[in-house]
Amino acid sequence: MKKIKVAPSLPENVEVNELGENRSEVIAYPFESGYAITLAHPLRRLILGSSVGYAPISIKIEGAAHEFDSVRGMHEDVAVFIINLKNIRFKLAEGVERLEVSYNFNGPREITAADLVNDDVEIVNPEAFLATLNEDAVLNFTVVIAQGLGYVQSEDLRDEVASDSIALDAFFTPVKKANYDIQNVLVEDNPNYEKIVFDIETDGQVSPVDAFTNALETMYKQLSVFNGVLDVEINATPIKRSNDDSEIKAYLEPIESLGLSARSFNSLDRAGMKVVGELVLMTTTEIKNIKNLGKKSLDEIAECLENLGYGEDFELADSTRVNLVKKIEQIKE
Repeated sequence: MKKIKVAPSLPENVEVNELGENRSEVIAYPFESGYAITLAHPLRRLILGSSVGYAPISIKIEGAAHEFDSVRGMHEDVAVFIINLKNIRFKLAEGVERLEVSYNFNGPREITAADLVNDDVEIVNPEAFLATLNEDAVLNFTVVIAQGLGYVQSEDLRDEVASDSIALDAFFTPVKKANYDIQNVLVEDNPNYEKIVFDIETDGQVSPVDAFTNALETMYKQLSVFNGVLDVEINATPIKRSNDDSEIKAYLEPIESLGLSARSFNSLDRAGMKVVGELVLMTTTEIKNIKNLGKKSLDEIAECLENLGYGEDFELADSTRVNLVKKIEQIKE
């Protein structure tokens, strides 16, 4: 039965799950019916467009006047070389918005992105291929790397690059994918609440969680424009974040890290306990059933878990529980 309300319920839970290298899942729930899509769609647009990235915006190649030229001794023509260069994901030191850097290579050799790393430039995909040089080849070029948002066409950059350089289409965005799925979730026997599941993948210039955070900050800043005209006060209720990378690592700390007495530790050790997460997964009754674990030891373990924030009222999100069980199984293999 639907209850009369004077204000929509606020979501109380957020989960962050690592799905792979540079790919994470962000889950938020429960939302009132219709609210999930209202938030998810603009957030997805902001995830894709609000994170700052780095890209080459111009290049000057010795012996090449334009992108349809060729360099003596290099297998690739300049057009292909530029395509390969744009596929390399650069990263500059924090606070550096633009950098001009020169490179010199002699053949015979194959050049990859790893060869472009120096004290000022980091590469997040070092295995990316750039060019192949013959024995008599000499390749000298200067590239300008800049910080920016989204995508900027080369035509729009011509006024920003030197007249003797080739302007490049700049793919700044570090986000490769940002999708969302709206799912129903049961709350107090009401199946009409919703859950947002974001699937975010980046190229490594920023983490998926940072990309999501950037989107939230951008949304808040854009909405704050109304504060100057309307008397709007936002009292955000802190959400319960059920999982993040540091939390998973905390669950995988060895039992020894609890600092238990020898008697308590030995009882857990004989029971095959290796990491703190195994205790977190257990109910109080299950812990009491551990062989040779007396009341004093039970109280000691309960106190340690309480101090870590894993008291009797602590509950793991379902997805976190599944991930933790898998991690523990891998450790014990």
